[in-house]
Amino acid sequence: MQRLLLIVGLLLVVLGLLWPWLGRLPLGRLPGDITLEGENWRAYFPLTSAVLVSLLVTLLLWLFKR
Repeated sequence: MQRLLLIVGLLLVVLGLLWPWLGRLPLGRLPGDITLEGENWRAYFPLTSAVLVSLLVTLLLWLFKR
């Protein structure tokens, strides 16, 4: 458990340091991400981005487990 928390903490630090560059990725603006807009509201459903991130996390966890 301690090892997992340490890895998650380090991953969060790395993501925080890389945030300016990660913001330039097209994640969240992919085909399949749904945006609904009205006069005074906006609803956003990042379906394709969520599937892509889920696949990436699954692959990373699978690789770390081996």
